[in-house]
Amino acid sequence: MIKQNASTIEDKIKLLANQYATTLKTKINNRETEMITDDVSHYLIYAVLGIGLKEGQLIDSYQNKGRFLYKYAGSFLEEATKLCFLERFPTSGSCKINNTLGSRPKTFEIDCLIDDKIAIEIKWRDATTDGDHITKEHTRIQAIADAGFCPVRIMFYYPNRQQAIRIQKTLETLYAGLAGEYHYGEAAWNYVKNKTTVDLKTILDCIALENTR
Repeated sequence: MIKQNASTIEDKIKLLANQYATTLKTKINNRETEMITDDVSHYLIYAVLGIGLKEGQLIDSYQNKGRFLYKYAGSFLEEATKLCFLERFPTSGSCKINNTLGSRPKTFEIDCLIDDKIAIEIKWRDATTDGDHITKEHTRIQAIADAGFCPVRIMFYYPNRQQAIRIQKTLETLYAGLAGEYHYGEAAWNYVKNKTTVDLKTILDCIALENTR
């Protein structure tokens, strides 16, 4: 996504943030324009449930904004993290491996492969409550292990709901069972810093402060 020259990793991440912020703003503005002509007959049901017109409009507006925000927030943080690894390991990058345990999907994508040894999955957060997610993830990390790589998961923000937390605990056990690693929260930020020497959290804190003044 970065199209301009940037000399330092801080510059690269800041440029990436600006590009994502611009795209996000454009997407939200376009959607708000579209919503002006939306059919709002469903507001009848909102009213039946005690939600007035203005509140209903705000709910719909922020629901649409939220979908874009969550999508771009996750994509930005994952791409920024990849930049950190590329800074320290220039040959690292995404790759695909075959699914050796089934036919669907045919391949799995590794977000960042370091030295043909460490296969890193990057998540900004994972709040899924879908039980099938465990089976799919187990198949994925087993395929990674079968390919001779060490599966590593880094997730910066842990879910708040108990059902989602239980799923993450199960995934953590699956990684441990395959001699992999699972880092979340502060441990995820520290993993990136220790592996790449790039203090991503501090860089993002500075950008956030500058962008919200």
